[in-house]
Amino acid sequence: MLLHDAIHTYHDLLTDELAGETQARLDEQLRLRGLFFGERPLCTVLRPRFITAEQYRFLQERSRIVLRAFGKAYQAALQDKAFRAQFGLLDWEEELIRQDPGFRDPSPTSRLDSFFVTEQEELRFTEYNAETPAAPAYNESLTELFCGLPVMREFLRRYELRPLPARHGVLHALLDAFQQWGGRSERPRIAILDWREVPTYSEFVLFEEYFKSQGLECIIADPRDLEYRDGRLMAGDFHITLIYKRVLISELIDREGLDHAVVRAVRDGAVCMVNPFRCKILHKKASLAVLSDERNAGLFTGDELKAIHDHIPWTRRVEERRTEFHGQSLDLIPLLYERREQFVLKANDEYGGKGIVLGWEAEPGDWERAVQAALAEPHVAQERVTLPSEPYPGLTNEGTVQFIDRMLDTDPFVFYGDYVDGCLTRLSTATLLNVTAGGGSTVPTFIVRSRQEG
Repeated sequence: MLLHDAIHTYHDLLTDELAGETQARLDEQLRLRGLFFGERPLCTVLRPRFITAEQYRFLQERSRIVLRAFGKAYQAALQDKAFRAQFGLLDWEEELIRQDPGFRDPSPTSRLDSFFVTEQEELRFTEYNAETPAAPAYNESLTELFCGLPVMREFLRRYELRPLPARHGVLHALLDAFQQWGGRSERPRIAILDWREVPTYSEFVLFEEYFKSQGLECIIADPRDLEYRDGRLMAGDFHITLIYKRVLISELIDREGLDHAVVRAVRDGAVCMVNPFRCKILHKKASLAVLSDERNAGLFTGDELKAIHDHIPWTRRVEERRTEFHGQSLDLIPLLYERREQFVLKANDEYGGKGIVLGWEAEPGDWERAVQAALAEPHVAQERVTLPSEPYPGLTNEGTVQFIDRMLDTDPFVFYGDYVDGCLTRLSTATLLNVTAGGGSTVPTFIVRSRQEG
């Protein structure tokens, strides 16, 4: 009832006049803070996401058990090449993961992407972004922005809101990895690394400002502008000792090759890079198949197997084999053909909604061709999950408030592959919830509590 009442209270406060004032402030703040994904505003609705303290605790507790299972799968993959084959690494990735990053965790900063039907505590993790988790700085800036909106003036008299920041977690993960790598406490010289034309560039600016506010030297660097000379990785005259890697490793290698300055500097131990090459193991979509596959059950404890069953959708590498599906032993490919409405196909190493085919939206012939293509290149098939939805207010062109049900995901930020701290929420009216794929909106997430409670 708390969540229901808080949402209804917020919506009831949004008269057309107050909504217009709130929208004007939102637009102004989005511009001032640079909160745009390319040319699109990051947020297009007038309410943040609310969850209860109990729901956030549940998310943290269940995530921690699943993360423990991911950690076991990673260790087994690192030690056993035959086991590692399940992840579908490419030859050049096999070569790069031999590089010891100089610190313990393969993904000091990461993000689980899930769908959380809060009323039934139905939680399904559909992807593990273990390589370049975006949005901690966006999320924090949106949090500050929403707290200052006109509608909050009255709402905060009745409810307390606890923000869920994560930007500090990124900072600490970077500094911890750097200290392990260097074995000393000197301050790093940070380069936020990605292509200058990416639509998330505005978040790099937010991180650069934040790192500098913490007394750290920082620049934003394009891989094409770097040089490795005299044992130092350089961006002009700036000596980089720590890379906050936002560029995808696959894009870096595809465009620049294994002889690129960054690759050589990392392999020579001349620079610390977070996340390192070994993050690719768990970042593969097949990592969820490794956890879900009955062939690997002996790797996990009873608690971990229950968490996998409860929270990881049935996921398999697309290949000719028999497998268990809800208590039946079946041939995988005929199963995918016959029950396409139950499955989604995902390319093993894509992002932003690319390489995804939704069986329930595909024509039978198109689906069969997609399955055949998935046999040729590494893909996973994943069972369809329930997509939660909530009403979110927006302002029409006529200046009136409109409430539209939007599907939403729940994407907790993860640190050291161990615990959840902070959460991203994305909204969409389309089945594919991904801001990169176009459309959609990002909103900050708050824990809500009535001021009338004890």
